[in-house]
Amino acid sequence: MADTMAGVMFLFTMAVLMSGYPVAFALGGSALAFAGFGFLLGVFDLSFFSAFPERVYGVMVNQSLVAVPLFIFMGVMLERSKISEDLLETLGLLFGKTKGGIGVSICLVGALLAASTGIVGATVVTMGLISLPVMLRYKYSPSFASGIIAASGTLGQIIPPSIILVLLGDVIGSAHQQAQLSLGNFSPSAVSVGDLFLGALFPGLLLVALYIVFVFIVAQLKPDLAPAVPAQELEALAIGELRGKVFKVLLPPVFLIIAVLGSILAGVATPTEAASFGSVGALLMAWVKGQLSLKTLQEVMESVAEVNCMVFTILLGSSLFSLVFRGFGGDEVVGRFLTNLPGGVAAAFVLVMAVMFLLGFFLDFFEITFVMVPIVGPILLAQGLNPIWLGVMIAINLQTSFLTPPFGFALFYLRGVAPKEVTTLHIYKGVIPFILIQILVLGILWMLPQLILWLPTQVYGS
Repeated sequence: MADTMAGVMFLFTMAVLMSGYPVAFALGGSALAFAGFGFLLGVFDLSFFSAFPERVYGVMVNQSLVAVPLFIFMGVMLERSKISEDLLETLGLLFGKTKGGIGVSICLVGALLAASTGIVGATVVTMGLISLPVMLRYKYSPSFASGIIAASGTLGQIIPPSIILVLLGDVIGSAHQQAQLSLGNFSPSAVSVGDLFLGALFPGLLLVALYIVFVFIVAQLKPDLAPAVPAQELEALAIGELRGKVFKVLLPPVFLIIAVLGSILAGVATPTEAASFGSVGALLMAWVKGQLSLKTLQEVMESVAEVNCMVFTILLGSSLFSLVFRGFGGDEVVGRFLTNLPGGVAAAFVLVMAVMFLLGFFLDFFEITFVMVPIVGPILLAQGLNPIWLGVMIAINLQTSFLTPPFGFALFYLRGVAPKEVTTLHIYKGVIPFILIQILVLGILWMLPQLILWLPTQVYGS
């Protein structure tokens, strides 16, 4: 009976989430309702709730999660400092004389914004508003332009320092500890957010490189899809002046990225400490660009408070959900199912990834991270999968899901700001090649896990 209640509770909660009801309250409310119903039926012990205050306190004192509001602040402040506009304009001029040059510049800007802001939705919207009209003016194919922008905008999910990687790193770290304890190892090694940052770095750069190669090749084979900028428009700016502008625009964000990631790579700062440095750097960049004012600071702080409250409220709601789910023995049911699959751990991993991919059509990353990973993570890790490798694979898988028609979140973001001449079908057609590139990268990382594990091993010995 308890096993059945666990399954019904999970399906009911997914249905409520897909209905659009606020996530945190859907998770917590479903958990409380089923706990009460289970208690009346005699299949749930209310003493499980005694662990909830400890979970809340654990969230409050978790030093890794302090990085979340700091990285959000850094990203929002950089967005308000108009760094994306300057980067797109300058790199567009730099690469414009080449066929597909604007497309290449957008891939590079997407990578730079990902590494400096880490906010996927804001990146897609900003690049769609600024660069899509420009690409259309220079006769880029609407579908090709849309695909480049949507794919580049989602790089913030995988390129560190990503807010998503911070949260996923914390959840994966907890799942790793549970898996090791279940195996009888009572002094498990720690898996940190920094480990996941390092593990995601090479795959993120590989994605960027493949995007650029694809855009360049398509532009050479089919120049009508991505023509060069007319020479007379580029001649208006002297070579020396252009180089000076590139240096001025690129140097601040590149320095900030190197400072934030470099301090983590060098082991001189934790991700939380690096996030605080990045926040100060974002303030200085906004001040230098003349974009810092009390009004701007107030708007940024309000935005940070809203996002931060949303993230941590979902975290508490999901904590209550997972507590009740375990109270019904749901984790044991899932564990028995995954461990008894024909094909062993490989089949279990593929099934979990497929389910997460489908859930990515309807649920945000936060919901999947806080609900699914605590349930399936310990099971997969207990079967021998590396936690860093698993975390990066989940991040790229969900990034692919958010790009996939018809429900990908990035597509909705872009559709909301695209000009009228760009149809939904244009956007859907444009992202297909980039989805195939994402799947190719997942396959490469499956066959060559050291692309993920080498750097954390060298730096932290993970």
